Amino acid sequence: MIKQRTFSSITKKVIMSLAGLFLITFLLVHLGINLFLIPLTENHQEIFELLASFMATNPVIKVFEVVLFGGFIIHIIYGIIVQLQNWASRGNVRYKSGSKTNTTFSSQTMIYTGLLVFLFLALHLYQFYFLKVGLNSTTFVDAHGHPDFFNVAVALFTTQPIYSVIYIITFVILGFHLNHAFQSAFQTLGWDHPKYKSVIKIAGSVYAIVVPAGFIMIPLYFLIMQ
Repeated sequence: MIKQRTFSSITKKVIMSLAGLFLITFLLVHLGINLFLIPLTENHQEIFELLASFMATNPVIKVFEVVLFGGFIIHIIYGIIVQLQNWASRGNVRYKSGSKTNTTFSSQTMIYTGLLVFLFLALHLYQFYFLKVGLNSTTFVDAHGHPDFFNVAVALFTTQPIYSVIYIITFVILGFHLNHAFQSAFQTLGWDHPKYKSVIKIAGSVYAIVVPAGFIMIPLYFLIMQ
């Protein structure tokens, strides 16, 4: 019975880790597109709209969206289940006098940072994905009557400073989440050979800083330029 529970727990962690690595890859793609909201090039708006149109109409991307949603759901559900199982297995150990853990702040707060990011994700889906599927409306439309996501995003950042603040705070929180998640995923999957452990740790830390910083740069630009 114990072996069965252990196997089940490990299986959940493996699936959660694979889904997490998939989402980590997606974040890079998402950042690459979103950076064109700011004038990195003279034709940044044109590039953003071209990429947004491709993402909205390409049949392969539509399949990818289903996989992406599945990845989010699996990662969130299994993350919660694994955390609850961890709490249950520890019992009152954490309350014994003199008991200390060597875990980092990032690892101790994974469930909380994850849930906070999920709340922002729900808001993000309402503001953008719901527009795409017609469950929400906007005054910003292109020549074909489709939502103009470039101007929708710019309007959010320029007319609602509170949204920019929430956006920035969320990605700071996500940075803490990613710092542990990146390394933990490799460890769970058995890809943390001692020879490469330091490389994985450095890569995880760099990713957890650079990617959130890239997203944060977008609302900061609009806040500064106002």
